[in-house]
Amino acid sequence: MNIRKAVITAAARGERLYPVADTVQKAMLPVVDIDGLTKPVLQIIAEEAFASGIEEICVVCAPGDAPRYQEAFASLRTNLLESFKNTDWAREEAEKVDHLRTRIQFVEQEEPLGFGHAVYCAREFVKEEPFLLLLGDHLYVSSLAGQRCTSQLINLAVQEGCAVSAVNPTIEHQIHRYGTLTGKHLPHQKGVYQIEKIIEKPSLSTAELELQTPGLRAGFYLCFFGMHVLTPSVFSILQQQIESGTQNVQLTPALQEVAATEKYLALEVKGNRYDLSKKQGLLQAQIALGLAGQAHDETLTSMVELLAEANQRKQAQLV
Repeated sequence: MNIRKAVITAAARGERLYPVADTVQKAMLPVVDIDGLTKPVLQIIAEEAFASGIEEICVVCAPGDAPRYQEAFASLRTNLLESFKNTDWAREEAEKVDHLRTRIQFVEQEEPLGFGHAVYCAREFVKEEPFLLLLGDHLYVSSLAGQRCTSQLINLAVQEGCAVSAVNPTIEHQIHRYGTLTGKHLPHQKGVYQIEKIIEKPSLSTAELELQTPGLRAGFYLCFFGMHVLTPSVFSILQQQIESGTQNVQLTPALQEVAATEKYLALEVKGNRYDLSKKQGLLQAQIALGLAGQAHDETLTSMVELLAEANQRKQAQLV
C-alpha cells in the first residue's frame, strides 16, 4: 500500500468561532507552529501531511472559498518576500508556501450535506488510491520525538495493508463529542485493535453497554483522533447513502460498513489532538504547540506569569 494523497475537510463555516469565522475561514486562523513561526492552520496541517510522505492534497471547502484560499496563500508568499527582505527564514517560508500551492487543490462542497458528503466530494481526486483523511479544524501534537501523528498512522496502514483510524483513550464524560469504537486488541501489537463497532457521539449509557474495550482503564473509551487512512471503497458506501436521499451524510456509518467488509484497524496514536472549534480549543492548541516546539521556555514562562497574576488578583479580591 502506497499512500500519496491526503484529503483535508474544511467546508464547515465554524459557527462556534463566531465572529472571526464570518470574515476569515477557520482553517486560515494564525497559530504559532512548533518551529516558532506563525502560520495559517491549514498550512500547519498540510505540513504535517507532507512530513509524513504525502505528495498531493485536496481541501474540501465551502462554496466560494477555493479562490479565497488561493488568494490568501499567494498574498502570504508575497508578504513574506516583500516585508522581510533578505531574511533567510522568510525565503524558506516562502518556498514552503510555494510547495504547498503546487501540491494542493480545492474542491467545493456545494451543499452542506454532512461530513460524509464532504469526504465524498474528494472522490475524483482520490480515484482508486488509499488516502489520508485529516480535519481542517484539528491540530495534532505528537509525543514521539521525530515521528508525527500522521506518520504513526501511515506506517501501520502500510505495514498491514489496510484502512486504519487513529484513536485516543478518552474519559467517559467527553465521549459524546466523538465517534467512539470498540474492537479486539491484536496480540503482540500494543495499542492496535481490529475494529468491531463504531457509534457516532454515543451517550454514556450506550457506551457502557456496547463500546467497552477490554484492557482500557475503567471509564475510558476509544474515540476517533481526527485522522484516518481509508481505502477508496468508502466512496461507494457513501454513494449509497447519497443516492438513498439522505440529507445528512455521515462518515461513521460508512466506516462501520468498512469494518464489516474488510480489514480495518484502530491505532492508539502517541500524541494529542486539539479541536479548534470547541470552546478554548484554539487556546489549548496554541499552548500545546508552544510547549512542544522551539518556544517551549517562552510559553512556559508566559503560563507561569499568567497564573501568578491570576492568583494575585484572587488574593486581592479576598482582602
